[in-house]
Amino acid sequence: MAKFMLILRDSGDFDPGIGAEEIQKIIARYQKWRAGLEAKGKVADGQKLSDGEGRIVRRDGRSLAVSDGPFAESKEVVGGYFTLLAADYDEAVELSKDCPHLDFGSIEIRKIDELGSGD
Repeated sequence: MAKFMLILRDSGDFDPGIGAEEIQKIIARYQKWRAGLEAKGKVADGQKLSDGEGRIVRRDGRSLAVSDGPFAESKEVVGGYFTLLAADYDEAVELSKDCPHLDFGSIEIRKIDELGSGD
């Protein structure tokens, strides 16, 4: 089985008036989806990323340039990720088609190239 990263993207613009109960319902949907994949042995990892913070690091000549957040140059932000085990891209797409995130944004699927340890 190969590993595929599902990169969860969205606009970052959520209703500030959303209540705690609604947030818990959304979280429960993600948990149920993940639990179903875990039961099939398809989840290797996954986490939500912190909202509204981050850093972009670039080399600017000989020095590093650090800017706040991933928001300055993008219309979408990465809100989280999952690493799934799948035979190929077709299976990775099939596994992601019920992900609740599709109600809020998009999912980029990328195969992970396993690099040797160099030993």
